[in-house]
Amino acid sequence: MSTAAQTGHGHGHGHGHGHAPAHEVPANPARRLWSSVRHLVTPHSHDSADRVDATMEASKDGMRALWVSLAVLGVTAAFQGVVVVMSGSVALLSDSLHNVADALTAVPVGIAFLIGRRPATRRFTYGYGRAEDVAGVVVVLVILASAVVAGYESIRRLAEPSDVRFLWAVAIAGLVGAVGNEIAAQVRLRTGRRIGSAALVADGLHARTDAITSAAVLLSAGGAALGWRWADPVVGLAITAAIATVTWGAAKQVLARLMDAVDPALVEQSTDALRHVDGVVGVDRVRLRWIGHTLRAEVDLSVAPGVTIEDAHRTAHEAEHRLTHAVPRLTAATVHTHPAVL
Repeated sequence: MSTAAQTGHGHGHGHGHGHAPAHEVPANPARRLWSSVRHLVTPHSHDSADRVDATMEASKDGMRALWVSLAVLGVTAAFQGVVVVMSGSVALLSDSLHNVADALTAVPVGIAFLIGRRPATRRFTYGYGRAEDVAGVVVVLVILASAVVAGYESIRRLAEPSDVRFLWAVAIAGLVGAVGNEIAAQVRLRTGRRIGSAALVADGLHARTDAITSAAVLLSAGGAALGWRWADPVVGLAITAAIATVTWGAAKQVLARLMDAVDPALVEQSTDALRHVDGVVGVDRVRLRWIGHTLRAEVDLSVAPGVTIEDAHRTAHEAEHRLTHAVPRLTAATVHTHPAVL
C-alpha cells in the first residue's frame, strides 16, 4: 500500500481560503490598505492559481529590479565613457567596460523572467523557470568577456605608457561609478534573495564588486597626479583581477544551481517540519531542487503499517501542507507514503 499527493494541482484538501487574483487588487490607496488588512486575517490558500500569482509577482519584482539597475548603470557607463574619451585613462576604460557589461546582463535575465512566466507544457512539464539558470550562464560569460578586454587594454597601456588628462574628471567618474554600482547591487541583491533568483543574485554580486573597482579608479587618478605613468594601467589590471574574482564566484553559484544544489539547511528545515506531521513514522528521503526562483520537493515518508489508504493519503496532504508553510519559496511538493518496515 502506498499513496502520493502533489501540491499545486487543486487537490482540495481543505485549505480553500483563496485570495483574489492579483489583477483584482485595487490601486486606490485606501482600498489597498483595506485589502492588506483583509489579507492578514484571511487564511492562506495553496491552490494552484495562488501559486501562479505568487510566481508572477516574483517575476514582476525581478523585472522591476532589472529596469532600475539598468537605468542607473546605463547613466553611469555613459558618463564614464565620455570621461574615458577625454582623459585616455585605461583604468577608467576597464571600469566603464565592466559597467556596460553589467548593464547589458540585465537583458538575458529580463528575457529569462519573461520566459519563466509561460505555463508548463507537455514538453516542458516543469515550466520554463530554468531559463533563469541559462541566463545566469550568459551573465557569467559577459562578465568574463569584460575581464578579458579590460586586461588586454591594461597590459597594452603598461607596455606603451601615456599621460592621463583631466584627472579631476577621472576621479569624479570613479566616484560616480562606485555610487551607481552600489545602488544597482542593493536593488538586485535584495530582490534576488527575496524571490530566490540565483541569476539576479549573481548579477548583484557582480555590481557590488564593480562598486569597489570603480572606487579604485581614484588611485589611478592620484598616481597620475604624482607623475606615475604606470599607475593607470596597474590599477586597470587590479580591476581586471577583481572582475575575474567575481566571475569565479558567480560561476560557482550558477553552476551549483544547474547541478540542483540547494542549501543543506533547507533540507534540514524540511525534514524537521515533516517529522512533526501526525501519522508520519519516519522521513526516508527529502529532495529539493530550484526551478527558476521557486523550489520543488519530492518526499518519501513512512507511515504505520496497516493504516488505510485514505489515512495515508490524508497524512501525505498534511505533510505537503506543513512543508509549504515551513520552507520559503517552496511552491510544489510530491509526497509519497509507504508502510514502515518494523
